[in-house]
Amino acid sequence: MRQLIIKIRKTQPFFARNFGNDLSYFHHTCNEPLRALTMGQLLEKTTNKYPDRPALISRHQKQVLTFQQVLEQADTLAAAFKIIGLQPQDRVGIWAPNMVEWYVTHIACARGGFILVNLNPAFQRQEIKNLINTIGIRGIVCAHKFKSQNYYQHLQDICPELSKCPPGGLKSPNAPSLKSIIVISEENLQGTFKYNDLFSMASTSEINEIGKNQEFIDPGQECHFQTTSGSTGNPKVPVQTHFQQFNNSYFLSKNFGFDKQQQVLCLPLPFFHVFGGVVGLCSALHYGGTIVLPSASFEVDKTLEALKGNKCTMIYGTPTLYVDLINRLEQTKEKVNVGVAVTGGATTDKRLFKKMKKILGVQKIKSVYGLTETTSGIFHSLDDEDELQVLETVGKLAEHMEAKVVDSEGRIVRRGMSGELLIRGYATTLGYWQNPEKTNELFDSDKWLHTGDEFILYENGYGKMVGRISDIIIRGGENIYPKPIEDLLNIHPNILQAQVVGVPHERLGEEVCAVLRVESNANVTVEDIRSFLKGKIAHFNIPSRVEIVDEFAKTSIGKVHKRKIIQNILNQ
Repeated sequence: MRQLIIKIRKTQPFFARNFGNDLSYFHHTCNEPLRALTMGQLLEKTTNKYPDRPALISRHQKQVLTFQQVLEQADTLAAAFKIIGLQPQDRVGIWAPNMVEWYVTHIACARGGFILVNLNPAFQRQEIKNLINTIGIRGIVCAHKFKSQNYYQHLQDICPELSKCPPGGLKSPNAPSLKSIIVISEENLQGTFKYNDLFSMASTSEINEIGKNQEFIDPGQECHFQTTSGSTGNPKVPVQTHFQQFNNSYFLSKNFGFDKQQQVLCLPLPFFHVFGGVVGLCSALHYGGTIVLPSASFEVDKTLEALKGNKCTMIYGTPTLYVDLINRLEQTKEKVNVGVAVTGGATTDKRLFKKMKKILGVQKIKSVYGLTETTSGIFHSLDDEDELQVLETVGKLAEHMEAKVVDSEGRIVRRGMSGELLIRGYATTLGYWQNPEKTNELFDSDKWLHTGDEFILYENGYGKMVGRISDIIIRGGENIYPKPIEDLLNIHPNILQAQVVGVPHERLGEEVCAVLRVESNANVTVEDIRSFLKGKIAHFNIPSRVEIVDEFAKTSIGKVHKRKIIQNILNQ
């Protein structure tokens, strides 16, 4: 089944098998072993302990599912998938926003031995067509409509044969692998199954058979594909196994405190991304955590209502999401109280940290850093961290993983120096599905995964992200890192949030541009910025251009999208 071809790429020899203490290498050994279990077995174990505890509360759908109900629905759906012609290891796409059906489909694929393919609900027709054909998707579970998207219409445009074929009988040269489309809708849509109708297809014995087959699903088997759009070429599709998801989410769950009390997690992040899907959904499964979905996609007011209405003990989000929540609370003069806030992707600047404590009522802030290619989080906070570690690092290297930092020649750097972060261990992806070229670029000959992130690794295993190597600004030959400049700008009293990017300059190659969200009625100029930063950083780091925006361009999980910011500036 594994169709990943990895060629050996020559790199600097791994000379430091016996690393000196002054080199940037860390191996997080752990007394607790990795376990060979599947995600389907995890749900069953959790259900046996907490059958009547809510697993999922979907506020926008007014639905609550207990762990027992999730298990029953997942096994029923998995049995129905087999009845309509899907076989174990078939790729099943899920193309929808956050909803109960997404959660159940995820678990049903794990229980039935299918490979879940996460599809961004914002993907358009050509992107979905590319992915169907690249991955060989055989079945798709999708919403009918969401916002401006009409998913059924997109699929009908890709496969005109859908309007004439029976459910499960699609045959289209445009998407040869695709046979079954299941729509989350009560409308009769030609050529598709209704999602709810699948729950009356399977007999009791067929449903019970799903449970009996759990021991025959290999934990090392592929269970999950993350997807990029690939609109201009082959999409990159990292492959994850049950073993990787189970163990990665288990250690995250323990370090985030799910083992110490019953956690009620407010999750405004999308399920289709690893932050929402693995760090969120999978981690909550280990100790019977309850997930609260405030809305189908992130909405500030509905997230605040969920925090208060469901007495959430935790929330996951990106820095931008927290900025938006705090900004709204400052406008309304309301306050909430949350035990733990997990922030991902970057260190937390001091002003945001203080506001999260004061206005969101957060008792403890935790960080997580990871990639889709590393299953999810491979640096994360621990319980006994002090404030400085939260502010200055993205946490400690995850259990059973290795990390090192290298220079542009692949040589390991001294501690305290920055370079590219490389990761090795059980959590690194098997590779990009049927894309040996990109897989070869990702790994070196010793199986070290190249993250593309500029990083500093400390002796105690904690790490600091300097920034994406691709985000470095080269101004007149000087390498300029945006993150330190952003950290300073974010403490300016009139700035809500700052992003620093490089834009083309005729003489210097690039100039430093500060893109700012500012307080209402504030007027921030280049002169203000230069005066504020003078004496704090080297003169060549000081922005020579300022752009004021209402909102930053964002990725699908709410992280700032720097390439789109630059493009928006150039298009002005």
